[in-house]
Amino acid sequence: MKTKEENKATNILGLPVKETEVIAAELNILLSNFQVYYQNLRGLHWNIRGKRFFDLHVKFEELYNDAQEKIDLVAERILTLGFTPLHTFDDYIKNNKIDVGRNITKDTEAVHLIISSLSSLLKIERVILDESGNIGDEGTNSMMSDFITEQEKTIWMMKAWSEEEI
Repeated sequence: MKTKEENKATNILGLPVKETEVIAAELNILLSNFQVYYQNLRGLHWNIRGKRFFDLHVKFEELYNDAQEKIDLVAERILTLGFTPLHTFDDYIKNNKIDVGRNITKDTEAVHLIISSLSSLLKIERVILDESGNIGDEGTNSMMSDFITEQEKTIWMMKAWSEEEI
C-alpha cells in the first residue's frame, strides 16, 4: 500500500508537481526582481560621480556581473523545474518589489539602494528556501542558500563602507 506521500503526483525530478509549480512562480518573481536590481546597478555604474568614483565604478560593475550570472542561474532553474522563465520588461515591472534607482550620482545614495535591494531579494529568497526545503528540492534550496550567504556578506560590506550599524 502506498503512503500518502507516495500518492502525490511527482515530476521527472521526483518533486511534487503542485509545490514545484509554486516554487517556479516564486523563482520568476525573484528573476524579475534580479532584473530590476541588475538594471539599477548598471545605472549606478554609469552615473556615479565624486571622489569615490573609481572605487565604486569598479564595484558596481562587479555587482552587476554577479547579478547577471544569478539571473541566468534562476532562469535555468525555472527551466529545469519544467517551467518558463519570465523574459519581458513588462513582467519584470509587474513582479518588482525593489526600489528603482533613477539618476543616482551620489555614493551614499547608491550604496543605500544596493543594501535596500539586497534586503528585498533576501526576503524573496528566504521564502523560496523554506518552500524548496519542505519538498526536498535540493537544487533550488542549494542555490538560494548560496545566494543568501553571498548577499548577506555584501550587505555587511556595504554597511561597513557606509559606516552604519547592520
